[in-house]
Amino acid sequence: MKISRDLSSTELIKKLSKLGYEISRQRGSHIRLTRFHENEIAHSITIPAHDPIRIGTLSSILLSVSNHLGVSKSDLLILIEKN
Repeated sequence: MKISRDLSSTELIKKLSKLGYEISRQRGSHIRLTRFHENEIAHSITIPAHDPIRIGTLSSILLSVSNHLGVSKSDLLILIEKN
């Protein structure tokens, strides 16, 4: 599955919130999302408030999330598109 090239920060935040990520703070044009889950270390990512997010930045964010969840990046894309 391919990454959408016109994904905004708002859309990405909605998709990641389905996986348990919540906005923990915002400083300027950067939004910090954190995932707290039982028996796991908290995971934080920073998303720039851009529309659209650059493809390299988006790819890096998704890679970080997939590594934390222990799934491949393509499986992560299926997860966030399915929900």
